[in-house]
Amino acid sequence: MLDPEQLWRAFPQALRKLNPVALFRNPVMFVTEVGAALTTGIAVFHPTLFGWLITGWLWLTVVFANLAEAVAESRGKAQADSLRRTRQQTTARRLAGWEPGAAAGAWVEEAVAAAELRRGDIVSVPAGALVPGDGDVVEGAASVDESAITGESAPVIRESGGDRSAVTGGTRVLSDRLVVRITQEPGGSFLDRMISLVEGANRQKTPNELALNLLLVMLTFVFLVAVVTLQPMAIFSKDAMAAAPDTAALTADGVTGIVLVSLLVCLIPTTIGALLSAIGIAGMDRLVQRNVLAMSGRAVEAAGDVNTLLLDKTGTITFGNRRASAFLPVGQVPVERLAKAALLSSLADDTPEGRSIVAYAYEKHWLTDRTVDGAEWVPFTAASRMSGVDLPGDTLRPQRGGGRQLRKGAAASVAAWVREHGGEIPAALDETVDEVSASGGTPLVVAERDGGSAQVLGVVHLKDVVKPGLRERFDELRRMGIRTVMVTGDNPVTAKAIAEEAGVDDFLAEATPEDKLDLIKREQAGGHLIAMTGDGTNDAPALAQADVGVAMNTGTSAAKEAGNMVDLDSDPTKIIEIVEIGKQLLITRGALTTFSIANDIAKYFAILPAMFVAVYPGLGSLDIMGLHSPLSAILSAVVFNAVVIVALIPLALRGVRYRPSSASALLTRNLWIYGLGGIVAPFLAIKFIDVALVQFIPGI
Repeated sequence: MLDPEQLWRAFPQALRKLNPVALFRNPVMFVTEVGAALTTGIAVFHPTLFGWLITGWLWLTVVFANLAEAVAESRGKAQADSLRRTRQQTTARRLAGWEPGAAAGAWVEEAVAAAELRRGDIVSVPAGALVPGDGDVVEGAASVDESAITGESAPVIRESGGDRSAVTGGTRVLSDRLVVRITQEPGGSFLDRMISLVEGANRQKTPNELALNLLLVMLTFVFLVAVVTLQPMAIFSKDAMAAAPDTAALTADGVTGIVLVSLLVCLIPTTIGALLSAIGIAGMDRLVQRNVLAMSGRAVEAAGDVNTLLLDKTGTITFGNRRASAFLPVGQVPVERLAKAALLSSLADDTPEGRSIVAYAYEKHWLTDRTVDGAEWVPFTAASRMSGVDLPGDTLRPQRGGGRQLRKGAAASVAAWVREHGGEIPAALDETVDEVSASGGTPLVVAERDGGSAQVLGVVHLKDVVKPGLRERFDELRRMGIRTVMVTGDNPVTAKAIAEEAGVDDFLAEATPEDKLDLIKREQAGGHLIAMTGDGTNDAPALAQADVGVAMNTGTSAAKEAGNMVDLDSDPTKIIEIVEIGKQLLITRGALTTFSIANDIAKYFAILPAMFVAVYPGLGSLDIMGLHSPLSAILSAVVFNAVVIVALIPLALRGVRYRPSSASALLTRNLWIYGLGGIVAPFLAIKFIDVALVQFIPGI
């Protein structure tokens, strides 16, 4: 629930927060501190055991409130220290005069401190070196260790071009070499922002939190006026109370003032006032623990109210490049023969699509790369739109003599190659190609020449592969009442096929950046809160407009700067966890507010009858707890008021568990557990404290 050592480490910070200037931003606890100061003065001039006990517990109430916030902040500071250790003084290899495609002698490499780098500088990062600053890869591809940022040990691939070109300062290149264009300003690195945010420097109150603070201020003011007006009544009832043995102790010098301060502190909503800040801080920290960086608490809170989610297709719903999904033979060609031919003809194709064919052949047909002595490889080029291999002898069918030529590529290019070598194009090929195209896929034709005429073997179906598990996650979003919309630049046929496979509610095809922006604005005009995930530069305007913009860490710098959250794991399904954390934050705040107001009822039943039963004997019927004496009743209520804060710190930090359900069901559950529980639990606790006080302090 809560590590005692963590409480002990946070205790000095809680004491430092007793500074009235710092505490003034929390009006409820500021009034409590003023009350503690008043009782301290009264206890000094009119010392009584009761007065000092009340004073001590009032100060503990303030300290415990500060402790809740300090514990929440300490988690962020521990994470910041861990991140700070990853930021080292790095020497960068700046390339002066470097241009894309320039020969080695056209530029000069110079060693400079990473702190001296400016936006636009070009640096070389060899294997084993740290990336000196945030930037985009402009040349090369390499494996990069980002565990210092994401916490994950598995390396990732970063390469020039596309949406996986962004690198973060402080990460380490494990293989090959990257040329990086620096995109950060001095002192404004992504790591610097992470450290600042997790330490809580930029945390600001959200609109709902400000509204709740205003409510707490008004309640505090109302109860302050009510208690102040009780002073004339206390003077009026002094003689009657002095004549009653049970209440005579309340009329001793200074005790009346201490009792009134105790009443005020127990009347105002100190519990939620003490925990409100910790709830907000813990919500942001829970995101950081899931490798999501929130730029503000407003974004976390907005995530809890999101009802429309826009998802970019490429890299979010689907993998970044089209992948092989099926081998479709033409005629009587065995599928194994087509698979082997597709594999061998793709070994010289270094494009993502070519690599996916090799991977698919291994995964589905247990074929492995084979080195063929004397083979002449035909690499893929944009001009030929084909790749292939010329094999010595008959590698595919050793029982027949003669060399073999294999080609794989665009349908038109391979068809022209087949005709050029005396082959014919079967009618079944056109049908297969049209079916693949109609489904939104890309057909690649595989052909073979065995020394005579060429022959079409079949088609490789390339498609946007939907990331596994998305349909189930979208079903979960639907249960939360969140509508999902896929946004893509593809044609409507392809978009519809992907949308149906992924299980989204709607889609927007052939979308330009302006179309995405207009869609968000229309939804917002209808009163909806919009969340969007994306990773490309073309997503940046929409990410900036959305109420919750979640950029993938593997995306471009423009996308990360536009969003108000960054997913360090680059997992688009993480938006579900983000929404759950946002809802959990709102539910936790509501639950503890309900509990705080409800448990005040027990304190009223403890203090009010004890104070005025001598003047109004009818109040004796309200003393349903049967507390020992007026002094013990008041002290028990004050002790409970302080202790309950510490007891609720774990719940404030962990959050109330969220289960997808309707708003009415959540409200009912909230009232039964935290409303009724907030009434019953304090009655039992105050009675227990009263019995314990009488045992340890018999004269009270």
